[in-house]
Amino acid sequence: MRILVVEDEKKIASSIQRALREAGFNVDKVHDGNEALDTAAQTPYDAIVLDVMLPGRDGLSVLQQLRAKSVYTPVLILTARGEVSERIAGLELGADDYMAKPFAMRELLARVVSLTRRSSIEKSTMLKVADLSMNLLTREVTRAGKPLNLTLREFALLEFLMREPGRVHSRTRLCEQVWDYHFDPGTNIVDVFIQRLRRKVDDHHKVKLLHTIRGVGYRLGSEE
Repeated sequence: MRILVVEDEKKIASSIQRALREAGFNVDKVHDGNEALDTAAQTPYDAIVLDVMLPGRDGLSVLQQLRAKSVYTPVLILTARGEVSERIAGLELGADDYMAKPFAMRELLARVVSLTRRSSIEKSTMLKVADLSMNLLTREVTRAGKPLNLTLREFALLEFLMREPGRVHSRTRLCEQVWDYHFDPGTNIVDVFIQRLRRKVDDHHKVKLLHTIRGVGYRLGSEE
């Protein structure tokens, strides 16, 4: 489990980092809001401990931007004031929990463990590639937070591609795995469904996720 600690008071940040490491977590720490936003958006964490009062960009702004970028890592907000309005603002922006300073380190550890446990359960039912998300329980698919209406076969094809992002799949493999029958060189069924998915997944988005690898097959990923 990997945790990001965002706290501008370096002694407090080091104490939290040490306690979490002793509990078995891998821990990174940053002291600035802008650095926190960049780090959390680029690196997958299991939970974030986020102070509200930060230089560069405050914690609530960091949280708001992360959720806008479809980063749904569980966030524990730390606030020195503990004001009800601030707690409500944090929860409305997508915080998962909050603690007022000063706090007992044992309680912080317990809350982080609870968040990571919840995160682990969610990860087993969620697939995510860039800003494309698939909930395997509810069968909901979204791109940049907007729902995509997929047929059962489109969902099955996209699920297969999302389980191995970056890997190039041949038409033969897709046909055998998604349609469960041997590939007929004369059929264009895979190409037809890929085009349907591309219209739903990539239309109106600058970053394209479904790529055709000429002479080989198809790949799902954010980079060419």
